[in-house]
Amino acid sequence: MIQAQFGGDKKTGKWAFANLERRMVTWLVPRVPSWLETYHLTMLTLVWSIGIVAASLLARESLHWLWLVSGFIALQYLSDVLDGAVGRHRDTGLVKWGFYMDHFLDFLFLASVIVGYSLALPHIAAYWFFALLVVGGALMVNSFLSFAATNEFQISTLGIGPTEIRLFFILANAAIIFFGAAWLPIALPVILGVLTATLVWSVWQSHRRIWAIDMENKRNRAGA
Repeated sequence: MIQAQFGGDKKTGKWAFANLERRMVTWLVPRVPSWLETYHLTMLTLVWSIGIVAASLLARESLHWLWLVSGFIALQYLSDVLDGAVGRHRDTGLVKWGFYMDHFLDFLFLASVIVGYSLALPHIAAYWFFALLVVGGALMVNSFLSFAATNEFQISTLGIGPTEIRLFFILANAAIIFFGAAWLPIALPVILGVLTATLVWSVWQSHRRIWAIDMENKRNRAGA
């Protein structure tokens, strides 16, 4: 029995910084030290996530610790965009293990950032951050379920991908440091509303595509 080629290592979608990111990765990959393997880069997300939670706890005393949180977010971005590229460049990639572990750790990373905000800003109602984690996790689940049904891994929605989300967190940290967190109770419902609308749109698009695939397969079986 011939299985369809695994498509998890071929991400699809268009996001704002995609072209710039590809040029950066092309330049960086040959310069990654030979002792740093693709699976090392993947597992580093766990280190960065622990660092984010620890720095967020310190931010209770001084919001300037959020600079360290932003540093860990930037490091996670670098290790995340390089792990698969290094594996392909050296032909040493663990494609299916990499897909599984990379995206499992991506969720832990997302959880560490959002939980970190609830730790750093205890005066803001925790249910806002819980709701953000639920909706953000649902967007990831939708991508994974859609991939299982179509074998195409869509990682961006409306031109926004993981790179832009990390940049948003870094900019949000800077805004909190410079202006304080008084604006967050107003901004969080807006952010949550936008994310919820994006989730509804993404699920609708996935539903339409998978429905069309099933109907086409049904017609093909009927005509066979």
